[in-house]
Amino acid sequence: MAVRAIRGATQVDADDRDQVLEATRELVSTVVERNGLDHDDIISILFTATPDLVSEFPALAARELGMGDVPLMCATEIGVAHALPRVLRLMAHVETDRPRGDIQHVYLRGAVALRRDIAQ
Repeated sequence: MAVRAIRGATQVDADDRDQVLEATRELVSTVVERNGLDHDDIISILFTATPDLVSEFPALAARELGMGDVPLMCATEIGVAHALPRVLRLMAHVETDRPRGDIQHVYLRGAVALRRDIAQ
């Protein structure tokens, strides 16, 4: 069993609490599904939000999905002038038998533009 990092991102239309929570739940659920993960496979998740998103902590959405015992952390993404706005990102550390090349990184909604090379 190896420890792997899985990246993901999504974009919301506005700094709205419900949108942040909904988009984060969708992102976390999609990462888990596409990578065939069970709850116990998840070591930790680091969430970041662009500086224009302050209505809610993205980690709350993961807790609502039953991840209250998973270490979760939120941070602000650096404020680069030409960055895509209203983006939520995650890096999940997981235990998996999948080789690095088989990890499915997940980019949803407008965040597909961030990594067209690996977005599904």
